[in-house]
Amino acid sequence: MDPSHHGQQPEFIIHNMQIFDWYTWVILPLIVFLARLTDVTLGTIRIIFVSRGKKYLAPLLGFVEVFIWITIVSQIVRGAQSIVAYLAYAAGFAVGNYVGMIVEERLAIGTLVIRVILPKDGAALIERLRTEGYGATYVDGQGASGPVMLIYTVVMRKELSRIVDLIQEVQPKAFFTVEELRSTQQGIFPVRSSSPLDRFTRRKSR
Repeated sequence: MDPSHHGQQPEFIIHNMQIFDWYTWVILPLIVFLARLTDVTLGTIRIIFVSRGKKYLAPLLGFVEVFIWITIVSQIVRGAQSIVAYLAYAAGFAVGNYVGMIVEERLAIGTLVIRVILPKDGAALIERLRTEGYGATYVDGQGASGPVMLIYTVVMRKELSRIVDLIQEVQPKAFFTVEELRSTQQGIFPVRSSSPLDRFTRRKSR
């Protein structure tokens, strides 16, 4: 083998590295992905807030979402001409939806009504709920196999896991359902420290 050929290999590799367009194939797709991720995450949270009647937070997020699109995303996408940038755009959209739902779930904004159906006396569960600071309303009903008691309690969404544990502790075989409420007025809730966001959203939902 020609020894001079070995001396040309490093120069050939360096030359290829110099002509590789890092901006087009790496940097720009990454920017497109991150910008689209942020944009869609806010959009997903906004849609969830709209469905839950958050008429003050939803428009605010909509403003930020559109501002990001106009100032960043649209300008970047206009200059993206590679297949990698297109894939990054699609990936940012997909991941943004997922991240938006995760963020909204972690924020746990909203109010829930829990309906518990017991085939026998539910005095113990009612007493436990009231001891823990939750309101509890009960009515008698008739089920497929006989008399039942229906217990209703309204809780903040972030308290759901605590209430579920409490129900399963007192009545392990209780049947219960959970539904979202668009708004509430008054009510009995445990007195606990809350963040400014919790106080803001609770006040605006009334």
